[in-house]
Amino acid sequence: MRRAPAIPLEDIADHIVIVRGQRVLLDSDLARLYGVTSKRLNEQVKRNSLRFPADFVFRLKDHELTNLRSQFATSSSSVRSWGGRRYAPYAFTEHGALMAANVLNSVRAIEVSVFVVRAFIQLRQTLAAHKDLAGQLQELERKTAALALKHNEFAAETRSQFKDVIEALRRLMSAPIPPRRPIGFVMPKQP
Repeated sequence: MRRAPAIPLEDIADHIVIVRGQRVLLDSDLARLYGVTSKRLNEQVKRNSLRFPADFVFRLKDHELTNLRSQFATSSSSVRSWGGRRYAPYAFTEHGALMAANVLNSVRAIEVSVFVVRAFIQLRQTLAAHKDLAGQLQELERKTAALALKHNEFAAETRSQFKDVIEALRRLMSAPIPPRRPIGFVMPKQP
């Protein structure tokens, strides 16, 4: 049995972008991975349109393509070469990328599709880990704020109690003021 070419998952994951809230691979990137031209890939998608519902593949709208180009700062980089295309590229979801490997019916496409699916899975797991971490961080922040509030209330109460103790100690430490004799003639108090 022939062994699949070793493609680092990070290389594939670097080409996965988010469009319309979905993680997708663009047709040019997917075609390059599968060892075919974008034209051949797109022909197979059109010929097998029943295998590619809207949640598997969709064509980018002009504003989406513009947004992607602005994210990568150029339209004709060696990795993202969309310049000169007549039509906006297709975006393949995880299931669409797998279906594309099936309709291309080439050994390389079938072998590489395993790596593509693994890259999507790895990205999904990474995002889930970040969500878990964000949730834990938010919980820690909430607990810390509650603890700080309790601490502040306790500290204010403690400061007030210390103030009362200090004032009482000062009163005890001060010498009593001796009674003064009144000046002048004072009549004794009658019982």
